[in-house]
Amino acid sequence: MKATQKDFARGLPKSASQAAIFFFCGPDEAGASAAANKVIEALPDPGERVELSGGDLRRDPALLGDEARSGSLFGDTRHIFVRAVGDEAHDALKALIETGEAGGGDAAPVLIVATAATDKSRTAKLLEKRADALIAMFYPPDLMSVAVSVRAMADSAGLRLGGDLAERIARGAGLDVRLARSEVDKLALYMDASAQTPKSAGVEDYAEIGAATEEDGFGPVVNAVMSGEMGKLSSEIRRMKELGLNPVGLLLALERRAAQLVQITAKLGPRGSIDNLGRGEKAQLGIFWKEEREIRQQLGAWQKRKLDRLVPRLVALHRSLLVNSQAAELLLAQDLTEIARFAAKR
Repeated sequence: MKATQKDFARGLPKSASQAAIFFFCGPDEAGASAAANKVIEALPDPGERVELSGGDLRRDPALLGDEARSGSLFGDTRHIFVRAVGDEAHDALKALIETGEAGGGDAAPVLIVATAATDKSRTAKLLEKRADALIAMFYPPDLMSVAVSVRAMADSAGLRLGGDLAERIARGAGLDVRLARSEVDKLALYMDASAQTPKSAGVEDYAEIGAATEEDGFGPVVNAVMSGEMGKLSSEIRRMKELGLNPVGLLLALERRAAQLVQITAKLGPRGSIDNLGRGEKAQLGIFWKEEREIRQQLGAWQKRKLDRLVPRLVALHRSLLVNSQAAELLLAQDLTEIARFAAKR
């Protein structure tokens, strides 16, 4: 079965209740992850969360079936969450399905967020005709769609947003719905709001606790790293520390740019050029005039083979930051430097 990004923007598709395997892909990793979390929240008894990587499953395809059919350490239910790159989970899913069809028994729900994969990939084709599987592809959102999501989040948290505050939160989160959710929760806590005791919030309230905008925060760091501008990088890392930018938020912005470059490279082909794209095609790929110069420069720095190495590294760094939150800023600064050096090599 297939669902669309709009289906998840409105809530949880009815088809989700019939599925046990979920494959969320596309260039918007944040949207795919948010959809996976929506599914988990809607499970009758989600139980223990078991996290696996695509690399784990590529090395040992039987691991997914073993974990999905094993009991929790405490005898409770469980669900499996996989972060993969491309078709890393294909063989493991195939083994899981074949074992189940051969009488292997019930398996826990499996949710896969696959960076750099599409709904035309081998994994998607393996699942698309199955009644127990759901596939959805997520594209980078625009400001208005994220603002709508922010208003929905605020309503459920008991916040009445005034003026352009929803758009400001969306922009400040870099159009990342996970960061936007964090900002809404933080604002609700600050306002002492709840569904039972709703409160009105304005721009002044958000200014007290709000994140820096991507333009003032994440964007310059991302461009310095992805363009391999070593001369700018040290000052950007220093500014990152001075502003207290969220390491995971900054990494998500870097992941979005990498996914965007993968998408643009696939669209252009080996001999294509941005100059051959129409305005509508550029908009669909997220190439807007404000950053077109930087994107052109980064496409020159990141050929397909280099992007193929970058994406799994970012995924591994993401896991490392979540596990080592106390040292996240230091770990991120070290990797940003190495990635920038790699980009600078022509």
